[in-house]
Amino acid sequence: MALPPELMARVRQIQIRVQRLVSGTLQGSYRSNFRGTGIEFEEVRPYQPGDEVRSIDWNVTARTGAPHIKTYVEERQLILQLVCDTSLSLDFASKAKTKREVAAEVAALFALVAESQQDQVGLCLFSDRPGLYLPPKKESHHVQRVVREVMATRSGGVGSSLGAVLEDQLKRLKRGSFVLVVSDFLGLDGDEWEDPMARLARRHDVICVRVFDPFEEELPRAGILPFCDLESGEMVEIDTGSRRVRETWRRKAMERKDKLRDALRRSRCDLIEIATDGDVATPIIACFQRRSRGGAATAGRR
Repeated sequence: MALPPELMARVRQIQIRVQRLVSGTLQGSYRSNFRGTGIEFEEVRPYQPGDEVRSIDWNVTARTGAPHIKTYVEERQLILQLVCDTSLSLDFASKAKTKREVAAEVAALFALVAESQQDQVGLCLFSDRPGLYLPPKKESHHVQRVVREVMATRSGGVGSSLGAVLEDQLKRLKRGSFVLVVSDFLGLDGDEWEDPMARLARRHDVICVRVFDPFEEELPRAGILPFCDLESGEMVEIDTGSRRVRETWRRKAMERKDKLRDALRRSRCDLIEIATDGDVATPIIACFQRRSRGGAATAGRR
C-alpha cells in the first residue's frame, strides 16, 4: 500500500518512538503474562510401558489392533491478534498526536515485542463493520504493514460495530490467543458487543486499550468553540466558558468511562487507558504488573 510522503514520515516517526520503548522490562513483562497456549498435538505412536493410559488413542488402537497413544509438545508460540478501530473519530486531536497515531503506537509496540518473542501477529481493522484482515505471521516486514494499515485506513462509516468484529474473531481464532482490542470505544450506542466480548474472553486472553484525548473528558475554559463531529459532519457551538457546560461535559465523560469499565469487568477483560498526551508504555507495564500479582480479571488459557 503506497502512502503519501507526509503520512509515511509519521509512520516512520511512530516506529522510531516505539523501538525506543521495546526494552527488556517490557519484553519480560510480556513473556511473563503471555506464555503461549499450553500443548499441541504432535503424533500418534505405539504404546510403551510407562506411558499414560489416558493418552491412548482408542480409534487408532481399534483400527490397528495394537495400543497407540497421542503425544503432545508444549506450544510456546503465541498468536497476538490486534483488533483496531479505524473509525473517523480517531482522527481527533487537541494536542500534538491524534488518537489514531497513539493507536498505531500501541499496535506497533505490542507487535514489535511479540516479534522479539517469535510470536505471530495478526490484524483485524473495523469501524461500522469488520474490515481488513491480515492472518497471523512472524515476518519482520509484517509489523511495518500493521502500523501502516492502522495509520492509513479510514472508514466512511458512522460509529463502531465492535460486536460484529468480535463475532468475526470468534470464528477466525481457532486456538487460545492474546487478543488486543484498540479503540476509543465511542459510537457504541445500540451495539450489542458485551456478550461476544465475554465469549471471546472465555476462549482467549483479552485486553482492551481505550485511547482518548484529554479534551474528551475535560473542556478548557476558552469561550464559545465550534465543534465538528468527524463522523457525521454536524457542526455545533459549545460555550466552554460556562461552568455548568464544563461540569456536564465531564460528568457525561465519566459516565461513559464507568459504563465501559463495568462492562469489561463483567466480561472478565482487562482495560488499559492511554491519553494522547501521555506515555504509551507506562500504562501497559502497570497492567502487566497487576496481572502478574493476580490483581486483574484475566481469562485462563483454553
